[in-house]
Amino acid sequence: MTDYPPPTFDTSRPHSARVWNYYLGGKDNFPVDREHGDRTIAVFPQILDVARASRAFLARAITYLAAEQGVRQFLDVGTGLPVENNTHQVAQRIAPQSRVVYVDNDPMVLIHARALLAGTPEGVTTYLESDARDPARILAFARQTLDFSQPVGLMLMSIMGLIADLDEAYSIVRHLLGELPSGSFLVLEDGSDDRTSDPAPVPATNKDLSMADLNEVTTVGNGYHYRTVDQITRFFDGLELIAPGIVSPPYWRNNPEPDGPFAPLESCGVGRKP
Repeated sequence: MTDYPPPTFDTSRPHSARVWNYYLGGKDNFPVDREHGDRTIAVFPQILDVARASRAFLARAITYLAAEQGVRQFLDVGTGLPVENNTHQVAQRIAPQSRVVYVDNDPMVLIHARALLAGTPEGVTTYLESDARDPARILAFARQTLDFSQPVGLMLMSIMGLIADLDEAYSIVRHLLGELPSGSFLVLEDGSDDRTSDPAPVPATNKDLSMADLNEVTTVGNGYHYRTVDQITRFFDGLELIAPGIVSPPYWRNNPEPDGPFAPLESCGVGRKP
């Protein structure tokens, strides 16, 4: 692991990484994060299913890349706080030599990067504190660890919804993918306001919940911006979309039980760079 300067962080306001950690049952959050999370849960209790389904999709996607496609390098932007089945843990269980670069803008993640993101002796796990809006810096740092002549798995989990300007979000993804070699993969999940795309029906308790209401209760920091399924699909322009395409997380290469976790308002997919 790299030596890092002492981090500083604001505990007076909720942070998306810490709130998400709370949803997943983690301990790395503060009262302000739990209070925000509880307000969201009161209005939209399915947020807990969303968080769990998102984590499960991440593990399945990494398993697909590492076990079936032979990917040994991963760039995880917006990684959040470690809970379980982190990118390096899943990848290095399959291939201990896997190399993983984590990127997040929450200094608290940096603290845990030192203690909890230690990889296998054969592999490499490192961390950069940076904003997703600076892809050039991210790529420059990643090159120190990853071999850009070999395929890389780019993980963007619920991070592009934090970019208000959709064109800017597309530009960030194009920039990141642009320097990755052929055979690399994009794994992306984001909030979707197109409820008709979900294979499962929307629970009756949420049918009258407007997007404005949901945005109000889930907003952390600068807020989260839900996209349509078509808008999320555009992130994969120029890529070979892996079956089953853009779906709700529980349905990506999985057969969930009818009464299993329901993940409304989320869409995900995996694409391969030709």
